[in-house]
Amino acid sequence: MTELEDEAWVGFLHAHDRIWREVEAGLVPLDVSMAEYSALSLLGRAGRRGMRMSELAKRRVMSTGGFTRMADRLERRGLIERRRAAEDGRGYVAVLTGEGRTLLRKAWRQQYSDLRRLFFDRLDDDDLRDLARVWSRLAPEGDGDR
Repeated sequence: MTELEDEAWVGFLHAHDRIWREVEAGLVPLDVSMAEYSALSLLGRAGRRGMRMSELAKRRVMSTGGFTRMADRLERRGLIERRRAAEDGRGYVAVLTGEGRTLLRKAWRQQYSDLRRLFFDRLDDDDLRDLARVWSRLAPEGDGDR
């Protein structure tokens, strides 16, 4: 790597690690992991229609089996429920329960507060536009709906 490439890569890794750890620590009092938060957040954005389990696993970049185990935990905690997919009846759709929506609102408030302090308040609009452009260029092909 060139010196600039090394500086950019190591900077990304350090910033990601620091921000991730601090955001994760903010979720500890809510008894939710970052992986669980991510799945709950996707379901929150999907609304009351929910999302197919296979799509959730894909977006979480998890194996179907690993995601199913996490979904089992979330369901046991009363945060999600699984229903047969209305379109074809073959697959399952996960939806947030009322308790899941309440927890997600608390987690969103905590995460947004942490992100504001750790990230957004340190960057101006030009920085944010530059980052958005970079992330867009690094997105996998066909991943324009993030």
